[in-house]
Amino acid sequence: MSVSIFILIIGMGMATYLPRMLPFWLFKEGGLPPFWMSVLENIPYATLGALIFPGVLYIQEDIWVGLVGGASAVVISLLGANVIVVVLGSIAVLAGLSMYM
Repeated sequence: MSVSIFILIIGMGMATYLPRMLPFWLFKEGGLPPFWMSVLENIPYATLGALIFPGVLYIQEDIWVGLVGGASAVVISLLGANVIVVVLGSIAVLAGLSMYM
């Protein structure tokens, strides 16, 4: 094994180890302030929305299909249904829409 590959492996190991170890090292005495805890608690929801929303819009060539599916999912979830019912309901709405089109 050449020296450059060994250095590359060590560098990749440090790049994955440091971001995981730094929070433990920096915050070992106490926790985060309440403001930062509330920010970190909301990150999964924001990330999920950022990952799903573009996929909803570009599900087909026609952007309206994605908007109808997304709107139906929002309406079903606002009615208090659980996640499985929301997914199945929006699939049913899109299946009905595709039979109409």
